[in-house]
This record gives sequence, structure tokens and C-alpha cells, in this order.
Amino acid sequence: MTRHVLTGIDGSPQSEAAALWAAAEAHRRGCALRLLHAWPWLDAGDENRAQPGDLRPRALDALRAIADRIRHDHPDLPVEAEVISDDPVDGLLCAAKGQELLVLGSRGLGGFAGLLVGSVGLALAASAPIPTVLVRSGQAPAELPASAGAAREVLVGLDGREPAEAVVGFAAAEAELRGCRLRVVHGWDPVPIMPFGGLTPPLLNPAEQQAAEAALISPVLTALRAKHPGLDIVEDLRLGGGAQALLDASTHADLVVIGRRERRHPVGPRLGPVAHAVLHHCGAPVAVVPHA
Repeated sequence: MTRHVLTGIDGSPQSEAAALWAAAEAHRRGCALRLLHAWPWLDAGDENRAQPGDLRPRALDALRAIADRIRHDHPDLPVEAEVISDDPVDGLLCAAKGQELLVLGSRGLGGFAGLLVGSVGLALAASAPIPTVLVRSGQAPAELPASAGAAREVLVGLDGREPAEAVVGFAAAEAELRGCRLRVVHGWDPVPIMPFGGLTPPLLNPAEQQAAEAALISPVLTALRAKHPGLDIVEDLRLGGGAQALLDASTHADLVVIGRRERRHPVGPRLGPVAHAVLHHCGAPVAVVPHA
């Protein structure tokens, strides 16, 4: 079976940005690109609906337009375009099985300018079986020559207390595809003391605690450097929570990579607080990588 980079198209500037980013990624990976538009009423002929029954031809026209642009920019890239009658989340989840990557536009439709991810993006980032990248409008795909690698980098968040092989492995592969540096970011907070009267400032020496945090992530970095000997890997320990550390470090990032534990919650798949904060506020494309 041909493996694709899959992207969801809904006609918004964000989904167009996602499609262009996905095309560059598929070109780097040497695989095909699949553009998919999913909507449950595409075959509706009921004139009482908010949309008339000719949505499929119009959706196909929009897909053809972006597909034609991508074929012009990447003439050797296989590009497929398809419209399906399905819920966007269900349709993309089904189509994502066995594929390389899922790429989505990052859009929040609420009244909060700082919140960048809509409900479809959050649902898919929380439940997709493959790495999922969310791209904002205006985030142009990076096509960097190897000589430009020192100026840009891929960032990955490393907790140190959860399995990280799948997450850092994905980030390392992305950095190698781009010929750029990999920055491994680990945010840490001072350990608070809990006396009877409540929280008090930590008494540990910050330098000693930072050394302990470095020792915590050292085995992962050692294994990563052994597996990717030609990759420039930078260890970046920062005082502060994991989300803030990643956001502060992401100014020049081509891609920010975070992990998502594959565990079921009583109310359905959920993202952790760090993933939520990074997805909502990061200025770079964000990849969410599921892990055990």
C-alpha cells in the first residue's frame, strides 16, 4: 500500500497553508500526498439544508485548485484529491490509518485571539494513530539547503519521566530531513517544600537541581546521539514549566515536536496540559506524536 502524507482541506487559508506544508513534507519524505475534504452532507439534495446539494462539485473544484498549485511547485510529487461524505474527524481518522503523517490547518473560531486550534484539530491531535502536525496560516513550508541548517532547528520537548523514544526519534528524523539542528528542550521547576503552613520557596540549590534534571534526560540523549551520529543535537534545560520552555525556545523553530500518551480517558481521548498550551500558543507548526 502506498503511504501518504494526508492533509484535510476545508477551503480556509489555514487548510491551504497546511496543504502547502504537507506537500513540502511529502516531497522531503519521497512519498505521495493525499488531499481530503470530508463533510457529512456532501450528497444532500434537501433544499431546506443550510447548504445546497452541489457541495461535492464545489469541494472538488477547491481541491483541484490547490492540487494544481502543488503539482506546479512539485511536478514529481504524486498528488491525490478526494471528497468524502463523512464527519471531518471520523473521515480523517479512518483515512490516517497506516499513513506517514496527518497535517491540518490550525484554526480557532472562538473569541480568543491567543487560542489557535479549533475543535477538529484538537480532536484529531488527541486521537490520531499517526503523528499529527498543525499548521497556522502564514507558516510557509521550509525548503532549506543544508548550509542553512545552523539558522533553523527542530525542537522536541523531553519530559524525562515518560517513554520518549518515539517522540525524539520522530524529531531527529525531521531534523535530518531538513538538514538542520535538533534542540532537545527540558523545562523544570524548583522543587517546593510543603510545611504545615503551606508552600514555601524551595531550599535546594538550583545548580544542584539542574544537574539532577540533566542526569534524568541524559540516557535518552546518549541513545539519540548514538542512533543519529551525524545530527547536531543541542541539550537545552530551562527553568520553568515544560510548555513555557518550549514556547520560549520556539522562536526560530521549523517544527516543534511534543508527545501524546496513547491512553484512554473515561470521556474519550485527551491531550495533556503541556500539549494544549503549545498547540494553542506556539507560532511554529506543532507535531503531536503518539507514544505508549
